[in-house]
Amino acid sequence: MLDLEYIDIAVIGAYFVCLFLIAIFVAKNSHKNQNAKGYFLGGKNMGWFVIGASLFASNIGSEHLIGLAGTAANSGVAVAQFELLAGIVLLLLGWVFVPFYLRSGVYTMPEFLELRYSKNTRAYLSVISIVAYILTKISVTIAAGGIIFQAMGIDFWVGALIIVVVTGLYTTIGGLKAVIYTDMLQMFVLIAGSLLITVIGLNHLGGWNVLVAGMDASYFNLWKPISNPDFPWTGIIFGAPILGVWYWCTDQFIVQRVLAARNIEQARKGSIFGGYLKMLPLLIFVIPGIIALALSQRGELLLNTPDDALPMLVKVLMPTGLKGLVLAGLLAALMSSLSSVFNSCSTIFTLDIYKKIKPESTEKHLVMVGRIATVGLVVFGILWIQFIDNISDQLFTYLQSVQAYISPPIAAVFLLGIFFKRLNSKGAMASMVTGFVLGIARLIGEVNKEQLQGAFFYFCDINYLHFAIFLFVICVAILILVSLLTNSPDYKKINDVTFNRLSMVDTRQDLVLSGILVCIIASIWIYFS
Repeated sequence: MLDLEYIDIAVIGAYFVCLFLIAIFVAKNSHKNQNAKGYFLGGKNMGWFVIGASLFASNIGSEHLIGLAGTAANSGVAVAQFELLAGIVLLLLGWVFVPFYLRSGVYTMPEFLELRYSKNTRAYLSVISIVAYILTKISVTIAAGGIIFQAMGIDFWVGALIIVVVTGLYTTIGGLKAVIYTDMLQMFVLIAGSLLITVIGLNHLGGWNVLVAGMDASYFNLWKPISNPDFPWTGIIFGAPILGVWYWCTDQFIVQRVLAARNIEQARKGSIFGGYLKMLPLLIFVIPGIIALALSQRGELLLNTPDDALPMLVKVLMPTGLKGLVLAGLLAALMSSLSSVFNSCSTIFTLDIYKKIKPESTEKHLVMVGRIATVGLVVFGILWIQFIDNISDQLFTYLQSVQAYISPPIAAVFLLGIFFKRLNSKGAMASMVTGFVLGIARLIGEVNKEQLQGAFFYFCDINYLHFAIFLFVICVAILILVSLLTNSPDYKKINDVTFNRLSMVDTRQDLVLSGILVCIIASIWIYFS
């Protein structure tokens, strides 16, 4: 229990009011919301700042709010590697993928796969994406929201219901434009609230030097040995970028923001800005986890589990009023993530599934279907709440790892598909199906690992980042081999979605900003080594 005062509740209430005012304002003043482009892609007139802010806000979920601080309290800053690598992968999104996505005029990632390969690849990615969103992103975000409200003295079920209904309401009303503009507000609230935790925590301890001096040096080392079960440096360098390419460059949940850009330049600038914002989690989530551990060692707070790190910091250090701001920031992160899931999931359902079944549907009808799909997801989310409490922590963790095991084949067909025209639909389907089978086999085997022996045990026990490398290599080999053994694709049809010398349009300013970001990441790697 966080023992909130009336002023804290007032701050949280003010946040909800601002959120709704923005959503209503956007919906009322956006006449373009009556067509598919307006509702699903925000009218395709978004600028770089709101795109970058939305990329950051929609990405921050419960694994950041609780997981980063908790893992840092347990093992140090190494968990921040994923955030730093995201900065590099976002540059890849802006410089490599964005030109093809925007030039092709697609609304969804499955639609892009159809242009590049075939209808079958589109159908595969559509189904996989929706199932993954429902089983992972929606469920975990609802659960985290319920837990935060529980800490505020509100029943878990009531809190989870508030998160689902409020988020679903403004998402349904305003479409992607409402999601993106509310994300921008949520970015400011999230950063402000989280930064306060770090500043007040360091000040309470006596400063950065006191924190470093009081902890084992390993807590401030980003680079772990190959034998490390969680963050082996080989897995970080070669495995994590594979998952990053899938998440940041091919997942509708994220890429829909750059698809809404008014042009390639704004989309690229938004990606670069998002890369800069991804440097913040090290400061606002990871470092607070170590601060919490330091305070627990001094007997100033109690950590029953590492995941208590951030909630306990809020309870012990935050004064009245600021506690409400921090909680508003946590809720902002969860709601922006959930609204993005609702919107991207309804977009895929409407345009990649429903429109395929009823191609004669009008623009207005598709918008209505998109809204109904969002309402359906809200209803499902409400019904799903009762099952969340019955799922064991271990099974819940396994459910989240589904994404890690299905991402390498998707990353392979997108990344190689852009650069190599010879790859065809047969190779793509063979690669994705093989990757899916191996990934699910790994997931099932991991659940029953204790009953396995020999090579089967090793297959299911290997670090998941190393497994991602293995799976990616297998999928690439199958993609290339099957493509070469079958007929060539129609090069004219795929010209706009494959590499040519006109694809890499650049500007000096963007190149300089990209170079500075790479230097910042390299500097952090050197400092924490």
